[in-house]
Amino acid sequence: MNGDALKPKTYRYAGVVPLVQSALLLAGCDGAAPAAPNESVAAVPPPTLTNIGEGAPAPQGDERLVLAFGDSLYAGYRLNRGESLADAVQTRLRQAGVNARVVNAGVSGDTTAAGRHRFVFSLDNLPRKPDLVLLGLGGNDVLRQLPVAETRANMTAMLEELKRRGIPAVLTGMMAPPNLGPEYAVAFNAIWPELSERYHAPLYPFILDGVIGNTALMLPDRVHPNARGVERIADRVTPLVEKALSAK
Repeated sequence: MNGDALKPKTYRYAGVVPLVQSALLLAGCDGAAPAAPNESVAAVPPPTLTNIGEGAPAPQGDERLVLAFGDSLYAGYRLNRGESLADAVQTRLRQAGVNARVVNAGVSGDTTAAGRHRFVFSLDNLPRKPDLVLLGLGGNDVLRQLPVAETRANMTAMLEELKRRGIPAVLTGMMAPPNLGPEYAVAFNAIWPELSERYHAPLYPFILDGVIGNTALMLPDRVHPNARGVERIADRVTPLVEKALSAK
């Protein structure tokens, strides 16, 4: 795994922003009806506890439990079983000798508000306290042009919950296109670096970096990654997850 690709302090947004502007707002990061923020917790499905990453046998040693919590970019929108980001990260961890189980808690259409609403439920329905949470939301907030303050508050609430439980996090960030105005874009884009610093959570600044705009790595909707695109994202995100697990 190439850790050199993950250097948030030297990350350059300039080459990515036009792609976000031209592609991200063409369609939702869900392709399905968004989950209602006031939806009953009882109606929210628990995390998927399937045997993902079946092609990579688990190494020896105590199993590390990771919760991958996000929207359709985590859920594996329109992909086959075993092709989600959770699957790809688990496979890479096991290939690196890390006995890890990555639980897919991605829900297509989730805003940060919807994610916040089901976050505690998802944590409580795991077989045990997770060793790490991979957290990535925000794309649907941009599509709905939700107030930056609300997005920040929702992300903060989830990170506060993890802090209260003593669970570390790795963040995958989102970006706003400039056609929403420079003031909105600057404020929105700052959410993840600021929260990363405040909560000492490693950050991959833009989850679709190196994927969006590349037709070979995207579904026809030009918003969601195909299986190859997910593999590319996992190549870059997994080193952060592996390092965070090794620090525990």
